[in-house]
Amino acid sequence: MIRDGFVARWRGDEYDASPHGTEVRLYRVDPADGFTEVRPGRYVRVVPMTEVSGVEYVRTACTWRGQPFIVLGEQDGWLRLEYTGGHWPVAEALGLETFDYGVYQGWAPAGDVTDLREQRL
Repeated sequence: MIRDGFVARWRGDEYDASPHGTEVRLYRVDPADGFTEVRPGRYVRVVPMTEVSGVEYVRTACTWRGQPFIVLGEQDGWLRLEYTGGHWPVAEALGLETFDYGVYQGWAPAGDVTDLREQRL
């Protein structure tokens, strides 16, 4: 599973989350008491920040062509990657696009990506 975003623990379960001030929005894919459907397959419940524990940012890291990346998304067997090695000559040699100053991204076949792992920040 490719994840890139906040998560929070509430009542013993972990949810995708969106913290905002003194509240946090909790998200799930199926209906449950107190959760409101905001679109098909997406349910939300807003709770006070004081009721949640362990709010963290989770992202998926990996290795591609021997270099470190984070995974930003996936589509049709391809992964959108962002280079985290910090060396522009390496990014250039890999054929990555300059997304912003010092930020290099590209698409890679999912089968060519190794060492997929979740990082909690």
